[in-house]
Amino acid sequence: MVKCSICKSEVKELFLGKLKGTIIHKPGSSKQYPICFDCQKKFPSKDKLLENMLKG
Repeated sequence: MVKCSICKSEVKELFLGKLKGTIIHKPGSSKQYPICFDCQKKFPSKDKLLENMLKG
């Protein structure tokens, strides 16, 4: 199971293993960071998601 990079909870999967959430990248990096749907609602912009991901 995949865990959220911000809150560390499980990211739910939809049909055929697609994530219910989003995947973001740090600038200059190719590593993928999954974000759950709830955190995506709390922090609507990519900048806010990256900021909170780097804190935790």
